[in-house]
Amino acid sequence: MAYPMYEVDWSVLPPDQNRRFNPAFNIATIKQVVNEAIERVRTPTPTRLRDLIRQIRAVRTAAEERSVVNKECAYIRSTFREEDSVWRCRNIAKLLYIHMLGYPAHFGQLECLKLIASPRFTDKRVGYLGAMLLLDERQDVHLLITNCLKNDLNSNTQFVVGLALCTLGAIASPEMARDLASEVERLIKSPNAYIKKKAALCAFRIIRRVPDLMEMFLPATRSLLTEKNHGVLITGVTLITEMCENSPDTLNHFKKIVPNLVRILKNLILAGYSPEHDVSGVSDPFLQVKILRLLRILGKNDAEASEAMNDILAQVATNTETTKNVGNTILYETVLSIMDIKSESSLRVLAVNILGRFLLNNDKNIRYVALNTLLRTVHVDTSAVQRHRNTILECLKDPDVSIRRRAMELSFALVNGQNIRSMMKELLSFLERSDPEFKAHCSSAMVLAAERYAPSNKWHLDTLFRVFLKAGNYLRDDTVSSTIQIISAAVSSRQAYAAMRLWCSLERSAVQGDATEKQPLVQVAAWTIGEYGDLLVSEASDEISMVDEDGVDEFTRPSEEYVIDIYQKLLWSTQLSITTKEYLLLSLAKLSTRFTTQPSQDKIRVIIDTFGSHIHIELQQRGVELSQLYRQYGHLRPALLERMPAMEPPAARADSDDERDGGARGAGAEPDQDALLDLIIGSDALTNGDVEHNPQPATDNNNTNANILDLLSGLDLSEPPSAPAAANNNNPPANLLDGLFATQPTPTPAPDSPIISVDALEKNGLSIVFSVEKAGKDAVTLTMRASSTAAATLADFLFQAAVPRAFRLDMMSPSGTVLLPQGVITQVLKITNPTRAPLRLRIRVSYNIDGNPVLEQAEVNNFPPDLFN
Repeated sequence: MAYPMYEVDWSVLPPDQNRRFNPAFNIATIKQVVNEAIERVRTPTPTRLRDLIRQIRAVRTAAEERSVVNKECAYIRSTFREEDSVWRCRNIAKLLYIHMLGYPAHFGQLECLKLIASPRFTDKRVGYLGAMLLLDERQDVHLLITNCLKNDLNSNTQFVVGLALCTLGAIASPEMARDLASEVERLIKSPNAYIKKKAALCAFRIIRRVPDLMEMFLPATRSLLTEKNHGVLITGVTLITEMCENSPDTLNHFKKIVPNLVRILKNLILAGYSPEHDVSGVSDPFLQVKILRLLRILGKNDAEASEAMNDILAQVATNTETTKNVGNTILYETVLSIMDIKSESSLRVLAVNILGRFLLNNDKNIRYVALNTLLRTVHVDTSAVQRHRNTILECLKDPDVSIRRRAMELSFALVNGQNIRSMMKELLSFLERSDPEFKAHCSSAMVLAAERYAPSNKWHLDTLFRVFLKAGNYLRDDTVSSTIQIISAAVSSRQAYAAMRLWCSLERSAVQGDATEKQPLVQVAAWTIGEYGDLLVSEASDEISMVDEDGVDEFTRPSEEYVIDIYQKLLWSTQLSITTKEYLLLSLAKLSTRFTTQPSQDKIRVIIDTFGSHIHIELQQRGVELSQLYRQYGHLRPALLERMPAMEPPAARADSDDERDGGARGAGAEPDQDALLDLIIGSDALTNGDVEHNPQPATDNNNTNANILDLLSGLDLSEPPSAPAAANNNNPPANLLDGLFATQPTPTPAPDSPIISVDALEKNGLSIVFSVEKAGKDAVTLTMRASSTAAATLADFLFQAAVPRAFRLDMMSPSGTVLLPQGVITQVLKITNPTRAPLRLRIRVSYNIDGNPVLEQAEVNNFPPDLFN
């Protein structure tokens, strides 16, 4: 056989020093060695990992990088197909690097298994690393590694066992964990500390994947705390912590080890310098932190366990060096443990003081951690945290945004009735200079805090208005509605004060041209001035003090024409939103009933007429409808634009909903209302003319929504969707009554129908009589006629009615709301009765006489029984 001419490297021959004297070492052996050498020369040496890294780092574009990677992957694939075992380890190492760059490397999974099966440690190490990176439990190859792991867990070499334990902990599926859990439990009992800590960490991972296997490791785990090796102690504490967090039964089992943990922690504190475990002068801070965390878990809601660890926590808190971050870490864990267990009050104060010292630290991370922890613990001991209030408020000025955010949240947690004034001043200052991302949350929280802890109504309103000024357009929509509700429920003098204060802000914004940046303020001001504009321009406003918390008195009573000029300037602005202009336009229409001079009336009418041709359809519709109140429906304008009743807060509305649903009435329910409710739901009815009188009715008889809800509560008003149950258009009701009331044209009575008169109410000079006319087979028309023989005028007169379930009631608008002596008010009611049942009607009348509110209620059940026959 002829061999090609190659320059042979004879150094590759077997290093047998006696081969020249060995008879078996003949020419055939020499030829075999030469052939192997020639084959090695023919096979090119693969690129080393470091060279591949240099090539990839040297490329300038992503395309060049892909080219280098694809070329190398093609070469690696070809060597895998040729079953080249010489360079498999190097190729897998390069493949793992390529995988780390994000390129596909799944084709190397089987080669990793071949390396794991190799007897060489270097091959096993790369093979196990590849298995941890390339394999997962969704791959079928994952099942093939179980047998290899079991073999290596029984190896005589501790480093091979360690590799197998690390890989098992990283990629164990539930099936693999169950198969090998017994091997891991055996290794936890090994006398070798290296293997023992690796086995404990592997057990930690197995328990996370399969909690059912926890019981298997309990006996071996407790013995880990008796070890002197710190590595074994850390892994043992970590394993016990995992068990206690996942199983209440295991938690109770390990509460017996609290004295052991206390002893270990005490030895660490009192131990002298140990070069092996010292970190910045602290003995093994990692183990201390682990033990403190486990003590926190064991002592939570357990007085006995907490008592056993109080002393050691105090020692750690007082003896730990605080000049280095290592000591601060231990103190932080100590604080968390003190706050979580049932510790003594003095110990909690000590913990809060530690956090107070953290707030003074120059390190931003430490300050942030302190604020975050104080925020979590402020509800445990508020008084202790209050001592550091000034330091916390200083953090509101910190340049770091995360610290400012936590300081803001903690500041709101510290607000109470005693410090509300000082805290609000600081928070208002913060709101003014804060970033836009803080303004919405901060302003809403300030509104809630002011509502909860306001020392007086005047202070409450002043604070709300300052928030509106400083927050600008970042205020949330619910803040506008809640502020309007507060103003509407205030007493008359406070409503006048609110109108005056808001007028000053509105005027300043209009003159300075910054109303666009304060549109929530403009909306609240428009609503308030529209409702209480008469109080704003009256001479009585001069007697109201405008001195606020800062001692500022800036109000000058405006003229009616000047107010309208400011409105006109704002309405002509092109930068205000449509919603804000809707507030202003409706407010201006309401001012037409509040202002008295003719020039102001003419100005308002001209402005409203202008909006009848506005480009925006919503404003155009409002302009047209409001203009009609000056023409065809001029006689209805005072009634439609009269002052709104006091709005109920959300809680009160919820109570009303519960009452309508048949729930128990609240403590504010009136006895006569309860008695009247019983009439409709089955008790004995009152005779004609019997009326319940309430000497102390609600403070505001204009509260149409609340009164109607009370009037209808207890009645079964459920009807088919097409049939509304009652109507009252004197004041448009809230949305929750939409569909229940509807305006209908005045019905035309049937020709030649007899008119029947029914007395409904006679009390204190007030007389209400119904004129009944048949309007069809199952319909009647009632004309309510209210007359008064009293010497005084009945103001804010409001008539309401309700019928039982089977009936339908439609009410027209009344002829007026003021009943003069010897005067008359009429209102038309149309009742439809498909069932032909006898008619029963409940009525309620409210009015003011000489400034005193009066409420009258009665049931009318003396209608002719054959009315619908």
